[in-house]
Amino acid sequence: MSALERSVPDIAAPIPPPPRGGILGPAYRTLSIGIISVVFLIAFEATAVGTAMPVAARELDGIGLYAFAFSAYFTTSLFGMVLAGQWADRQGPLRPLTVGIAAFASGLVISGTAGVMWVFVLGRAVQGFGGGLVIVALYVVVSRAYEERLRPAIMAAFAASWVVPSIVGPLASGTVTEHLGWRWVFLGIPALVVVPLVVALPAIRRTASGPVDPDAPPVAFDRRRIRLAFGISVGAGLLQYAAQDLRWLSLAPGIVGAALLVPAVLGLLPRGTYRARRGLPSVVLLRGVAAGSFIAAESFVPLMLVTQRGLSPTMAGFSLALGGLTWAGGSWVQSQNRTAPYRERLMIGGMVLVALAIAAAPTVLIESVPVWTLALAWAVGCLGMGLVIGSTSVLLLQLSAPAEAGANSAALQISDALANVVLLAGGGAAFAALGGGAVGAAHTVGEAGASASHPAAFAVVFLPMAAVALVGAWVATRLEPTPEPA
Repeated sequence: MSALERSVPDIAAPIPPPPRGGILGPAYRTLSIGIISVVFLIAFEATAVGTAMPVAARELDGIGLYAFAFSAYFTTSLFGMVLAGQWADRQGPLRPLTVGIAAFASGLVISGTAGVMWVFVLGRAVQGFGGGLVIVALYVVVSRAYEERLRPAIMAAFAASWVVPSIVGPLASGTVTEHLGWRWVFLGIPALVVVPLVVALPAIRRTASGPVDPDAPPVAFDRRRIRLAFGISVGAGLLQYAAQDLRWLSLAPGIVGAALLVPAVLGLLPRGTYRARRGLPSVVLLRGVAAGSFIAAESFVPLMLVTQRGLSPTMAGFSLALGGLTWAGGSWVQSQNRTAPYRERLMIGGMVLVALAIAAAPTVLIESVPVWTLALAWAVGCLGMGLVIGSTSVLLLQLSAPAEAGANSAALQISDALANVVLLAGGGAAFAALGGGAVGAAHTVGEAGASASHPAAFAVVFLPMAAVALVGAWVATRLEPTPEPA
């Protein structure tokens, strides 16, 4: 019996009305609180761990492996995303979400108890694998458990879950690191995971567990896609390594990484993604262009403020705090029913705001420009990101059949993560080539003294990223599928 046949009720049976109310109404309250709590804890971890990481690397005598503590998380998360997409489409999102949360917490424990740096990096890899499973599984939960009218609202709630962590995460992490030690930043979060796990999993079991069509024969995992997922993870890791080491010898791992990465990307993303074909491929492409350009630029903002304008690391981090509020505001705007007919225009405008914010950021390299102008510009850019990121998630689920929600959600997250690493690698290489490495060498956090001035090294990062964001504004004009001929 097909899913369509099963959806036709017996003529004598009354048709139950769909549940009413919002995402916190009686029908959705438990599920919404549970999955929003999961996102909140992931957001808090992301903002807190970065603050403790330098102290951990120094104590473990692992400064040379510092970058790999980040790249290990990224590379394994890519593999987890693809695996979660297939797993959720075949058996439902419950199992990948459970395993993902367990792996995420286990990775934190491994890193928090590490005695040497390579064990710390291993923990980050385990954590990244779990994070990849969790984020895709949550998208499938939204696809299956929520009516289409409520999906923009739950995506807005996901965005809002980052507001408080983005403001208090670095401060809380710094305080814990200073008074209790960096290990408690890692070991404290797994204990908090238990609460959303207990709340969310029973609700997911009731509303979104199992395959879309229980009567259909089980479909085996696509081994080709699993191999491609492994290739994209290893390729991304090699590419990152090559970009961090500008010697001729680094060309070899860079070439091998690209050789693994390109066919894997072409096989895992929707056909026509890099040609910006109308519909789903352009939605996936826009997600990568938006996230990659913005995050690559944002990564250099605190460094620019600390080394070029003399701000403390805490003040540099707080200069971006307002962005958490405006990002949530943009996501809320796109979630409103009255703005839904104008979604494409909102996304075009959002990408223009992102481009303007990135282009305005390096103006603080001019001494006469007040530092607060960057905080204001970045808040505007975050508003644009809230409009775009929430909308791409909503459009993806609208354009995906229920049985394909997992695979397409994985493609969206792969585009996001892969664009981050490629544009960060390119920006980092350009930064180093123009003397950016001397910036870090000349400036020691917490010590007095002037740092080297290398404004061109920062400009060569921000201006190309602004151009990439403008390309995203064009991609946003191609989100509507091509009309089928009558």
